[in-house]
Amino acid sequence: MKRYLVLFFFVLISLQSFGAQILVPMDQSQRNHLKAYGVAYYVLTYDIEVSWLLNYRGGSFMFEHHPEFEQEMLVRGVSYQVIADVQAAAILREIAEPEVNMDEIRLHKVPRIAVYTPPNSLPWDDAVTLALTYAEIPYDEIYDDEVLAGVLPLYDWLHLHHEDFTGQFGKFWFAFRNAEWYREDVRLAEETARRLGFSQVAHLKLAVAKKIRDFVEGGGYMFAMCSAPESIDIALAAEGVDILHEVYNGTPPDPDAQERLDFSRTFAFENFTIVPDPAIYEKSNIDVPKTGRNQNTDFFTLFEFSAKWDPIPTMLTQNHEQVVKGFMGQTTAFRKAVIKPTVTILGDNRSKEEARYIHGTRGNGTFTFLGGHDPEDYRHHVGDPPTDLDLFPNSPGYRLILNNVLFPAARQKPLKTMQDN
Repeated sequence: MKRYLVLFFFVLISLQSFGAQILVPMDQSQRNHLKAYGVAYYVLTYDIEVSWLLNYRGGSFMFEHHPEFEQEMLVRGVSYQVIADVQAAAILREIAEPEVNMDEIRLHKVPRIAVYTPPNSLPWDDAVTLALTYAEIPYDEIYDDEVLAGVLPLYDWLHLHHEDFTGQFGKFWFAFRNAEWYREDVRLAEETARRLGFSQVAHLKLAVAKKIRDFVEGGGYMFAMCSAPESIDIALAAEGVDILHEVYNGTPPDPDAQERLDFSRTFAFENFTIVPDPAIYEKSNIDVPKTGRNQNTDFFTLFEFSAKWDPIPTMLTQNHEQVVKGFMGQTTAFRKAVIKPTVTILGDNRSKEEARYIHGTRGNGTFTFLGGHDPEDYRHHVGDPPTDLDLFPNSPGYRLILNNVLFPAARQKPLKTMQDN
């Protein structure tokens, strides 16, 4: 009897060490969804592929068992299961059934990540930098100097800080023109423009926007939130047209500015109307008005896509919640009437005819836009304290951000094992 017990425990240990997989569930059982993305990234750094199980238990991850991976999940507080290879094979067979809306996507490389952010910004100024830092996913900070110097092709994925590419400084002039932080931001931007050979900030930002457009067309992945999606499209449409009120550049705007906009240059929006009045916070009618919004009733719903036929939108909408809390920002929601028909709406509020989460392709690359500033800070104000993600480890809104981070790592090829290295 003793001999059989020894043999039984030997088999168990062997299974866990040499014939096992780690399943990281992403449904309601997961203790820390956000750090789970960091674990997937961590495994990729060992040149080990990760299976992203689309629509299986909230978009779970699975990879070869190794003691170091297990230890890392214990340290980070991520829920996981060690399963035998036969169990993993059964999961994959279930996912492969034609009638089941699931699929396996292989993550095979470490995505090179850049965040376009001002050098004077703070980590909590931007939800993406918060998410990346919390998930322990490394990234490089770049800004105008680096973009114009041509560094973007070195990266797979680019996030745009809530930037104003129109040169209107976020349209904060009316409310904050005498605030020290606003005056300092304007001074630094104008100084940078002059140093880089531009007569005004709007011209600098347009040049940066065109570099970002080229990055996407060349095969890059771009993700933007808050004011960046709206303002980059306004800037691209207004190339060669002065749309700025004189408080920004000392000259009146072109009286025919609206008629001269070229919507063929934009990523996602068309036929929108710009708002040049500096006393009005909105830059255009792309953004749906914030008046009347109520935190208790502001939600948007993620669409369900076919995992086998539409893997990209399925990846971008993986979540343990189908209904996500809304959140406001400089640009909160995208008016459906001005979204190009080629753009895919990933999440919307149909009762308000607004989209909150959209995705599209341009050239060989893709762009994804998410409205709002911070998924766990409904009405973010200037000077608000940073969001503590330890309080929101299962945030469905922050999961949308991190889906985008892993998206560039995807391919559909056989899993590589530690023994292959």
